[in-house]
Amino acid sequence: MRGKFITFEGIDGAGKSTHIDWVAERLRARADTGRVVTTREPGGTPLGEDLRQLLLHRPMHLETEALLMFAARREHIAEVIEPALARGDWVISDRFTDATFAYQGGGRGLPTARLEVLETWVQGGLQPDLTLLFDVPLETASARLAGARSPDKFEAESRAFFQRTRDEYLRRAAAAPERFRVIDATRAIEEIRVTLEEIIASL
Repeated sequence: MRGKFITFEGIDGAGKSTHIDWVAERLRARADTGRVVTTREPGGTPLGEDLRQLLLHRPMHLETEALLMFAARREHIAEVIEPALARGDWVISDRFTDATFAYQGGGRGLPTARLEVLETWVQGGLQPDLTLLFDVPLETASARLAGARSPDKFEAESRAFFQRTRDEYLRRAAAAPERFRVIDATRAIEEIRVTLEEIIASL
């Protein structure tokens, strides 16, 4: 039996990464899920992690950035995601293609049609079974990022950039309600986890 593919999405500062290991442990405790693999994008493979460092810290042309995101994703799918799903494992990824549409598309303004061509080429029909979108107002995200480690080039972007990114995330969620669950991530961690528990119990 093929495994399930779950992705976590949200703008920087939304708090999604706080919950990934918790959800993974809850799934591992179930008798019907088998092995649970956690991974991230960009990254997830040795090559992908090398590309991650370039993507997060080196200035580059917008189209170069998008192409490298999809190059890392192609490796990630081939080496990690598809083999795990074929084994019947569950895969949880910190970001996937929705992030590219939100950041490179919404935030940076790359035409959606170009991203759709790359999406079809790189992943064929592969889509997550469930995408958890952690949503917060920009003020909340900024406050959470303030005083943290030195920001990468995305975290250092402008308020307008993050507004466009958030808007694109919400647009995609509205267009695919069967896949997305939008999480109000302004709440306390314990409250969010009650919601997550209800969602994963239905899988």
